[in-house]
Amino acid sequence: MEPTREQGAALFRRGITGEVVMLNLLRFREVADYSANPELDPGTPVSGKEAFQEYVEFTTPFLEKSGGELLFLGEGGHFFIGPPDERWDAVMLVRQHSVESFVEFASNTDYLSGIGHRTAALSDSRLLPIVESRRPPEN
Repeated sequence: MEPTREQGAALFRRGITGEVVMLNLLRFREVADYSANPELDPGTPVSGKEAFQEYVEFTTPFLEKSGGELLFLGEGGHFFIGPPDERWDAVMLVRQHSVESFVEFASNTDYLSGIGHRTAALSDSRLLPIVESRRPPEN
């Protein structure tokens, strides 16, 4: 659920200029698993969805300070078109001014101190950087 060095390099090789929107597909654990980050454990069992909400609340100030914005966070489910046995519990769209500002945000040590809520919450995830397609003006 973390990018490899090669995936990071591939993101930069795309040569994205300007804004980037991160499409997140999220699958929650039934019960959050804080074993990797016991210092963040709330002390009583919480659902993955609840742990992820804690992550969002913790993260939002760092995201906004970096110039980013949470555009959308919504409930998912099974695909209408796609594998019938694949489901994603939530979908999130986050906009950043640039890939560089995203990397700066994602490597902020204060932000990273709370990322364990995300780790505890998720059993699986996907992150797809997307950019707006611009069509040439019509004559």
